Amino acid sequence: MAIYHPNEQPAPSYDSHTHLNDDELYFDVPAYLARAHEFQVVEMNVVGYNAVGNQRALAIAEENDGVYAILGYQPEDTPDFDEAALATLTEQLDQDKVVAVGETGLDYHFDTDKDVQMKAFLAQIGLAKEKDLPVVIHNREAFDDVYRVLKEQQVKKAIIHSFSGTKEQAKAFADLGYYLSFSGVVTFKKAEEVREAAKVIPLDQILVETDAPYLAPSPNRGKRNEPGWTKFVIDDLAKTLSMSADDLATRTKQNAERAFLNHD
Repeated sequence: MAIYHPNEQPAPSYDSHTHLNDDELYFDVPAYLARAHEFQVVEMNVVGYNAVGNQRALAIAEENDGVYAILGYQPEDTPDFDEAALATLTEQLDQDKVVAVGETGLDYHFDTDKDVQMKAFLAQIGLAKEKDLPVVIHNREAFDDVYRVLKEQQVKKAIIHSFSGTKEQAKAFADLGYYLSFSGVVTFKKAEEVREAAKVIPLDQILVETDAPYLAPSPNRGKRNEPGWTKFVIDDLAKTLSMSADDLATRTKQNAERAFLNHD
């Protein structure tokens, strides 16, 4: 595959949500990590989504400095979230390099049973409270229910993964004190609504991510995404926020470290 090098040495950054555990990237993790370091992506979270993804995330984090694991069951995999899976996840969350529960949440785009999704979502929120960990939220076409559950459950620390909603929705989440993470979507030409949403969020609540191998940012849209391309998300979002890319990289790295590494 082609290798895309940065034109200049960017400031160090933190990819808050990537899937090096996905089949498309897992076959060559060392190469993707090496390329990420060329782009100065010095820290990242590998995010689980089911039993296999969780185990892979743990293994990658344990073997690499600056790489952390987030473990959970995404909405489409919640039919597999039975009592045995809950027990395994409960134990896995005690590992040293686990920094959050997730990704969990609600996704009404597909036909996964909503009651099954909700039961798993509530169970994972309960685990996050028990372990004193933040929750990484998957929200697709389910804003009202996700917002209601997070508020009713009095979730103190949450990260809204790959935010792609309106500025009103962004402000609602931000007002609860949550972090909002922006992916390659913010670089898409037709994503003006997402860029407007970014402008209403306090800078200390903004994170960046790749969601690799998905959602590759411009100028690489349509290609297999990778953690190094956090740089392109930062470059575009910085223009939206009228600040330098280096300043945004520094601020979002500080935010991610506060969100995931300092559980206060």
